[in-house]
This record gives sequence, C-alpha cells and structure tokens, in this order.
Amino acid sequence: MKLVRRKHISKDVELNITAFLNLMVILIPFLLITAVFSRVTVLELNLPSKNAIAKQEEKIKLQLELVVRKTSFEIRDSNLGRIKYFPRSEDDTNWKYFTDVLVEIKSRFPEEQNITLLLEPKVNYKTLIMIMDRVRYADIVQITEVETVELFPNISIGDAPELLEDTHPAAAAPATEAEVTSK
Repeated sequence: MKLVRRKHISKDVELNITAFLNLMVILIPFLLITAVFSRVTVLELNLPSKNAIAKQEEKIKLQLELVVRKTSFEIRDSNLGRIKYFPRSEDDTNWKYFTDVLVEIKSRFPEEQNITLLLEPKVNYKTLIMIMDRVRYADIVQITEVETVELFPNISIGDAPELLEDTHPAAAAPATEAEVTSK
C-alpha cells in the first residue's frame, strides 16, 4: 500500500476582533460610570518629641493632655496637673460635657492648637476615633444655627501613665476648678 502524502497549504487566518472591540467600547465607559470610588482620609499624628526638655526652657505655656482610661477622662496640663476629671463608661459617655470643657479651654487659650491623647492599652479603637473627632472640632449651637469650631487639630498620641492605687480618699477625688487655679 502506498502512502500518500499531502502537502498542507497553510493560510494565515485573520482574527475577527471587531465584535470584541465593540463590546469593550461599550463596557469600559459603563464600568467607569458605575464604579464607586472611595475616599481615603489620612490624619497626621505627631509623636512626642525627644527634645521636650529643651522646649521646657522656652516660655511655659499650656501643654494640654487628655488621659483616656476605660472608666474616665482626665483633662490636664502637663505643667500644672489636673484640670477636669469625669467618669465614663464604654456605653455611656457624656460627650456634651466633654465638648463644653474643651470649648471652655479653647476660649481661654485661643492660640493653642496641640493636644496629646494618652491612652490606656484597653481603650478600644472606636473610642479613640470618636475622641479624636471631638477634640479636633466642636459643633456650637448659636441662636438659630450650628457653628463648627476648630479646637485642637494637632493631635499627638501616647501611652497613659499607670493609675496608682492610693488608699487616701483625697487622691481618688477629682480636683475642683478652685484647686487647679490655686496651684
């Protein structure tokens, strides 16, 4: 038996991509129109500087600190000590009182822009974000409108000092405004 070999003549085949290009022309604008673009907000945080001792030699001014504990807030000046103390819980925090205290401090020191948040390790992230929002801006109700006021936009974060368990009742009681002003 004789084997017959056939020569295959190969032709170049053209791909018809017209239908695919038509689909892409319609699909790409549709996807761009329906896409949801998210906005990422970046908040700059300043860590406490190492040369804080050199800065103390400069003019002594308000160095506002907010110590956030699981059961309390303590607003204080790093030079003078406690300004305000009030208890709180994760579920029940008096944010209006907190904002009123910060607005009062801002009215006394209008040029101050800095605050340091000192947090206990067990304070949850949601609370931290809520505090940062309330420290930066406050909504003040005027007679007929609500005005947003900038309080302390420059935020630094650190660890809260350990709470010392004193048996002395005066140490556990919060200082009054008269005690702070007399220091």
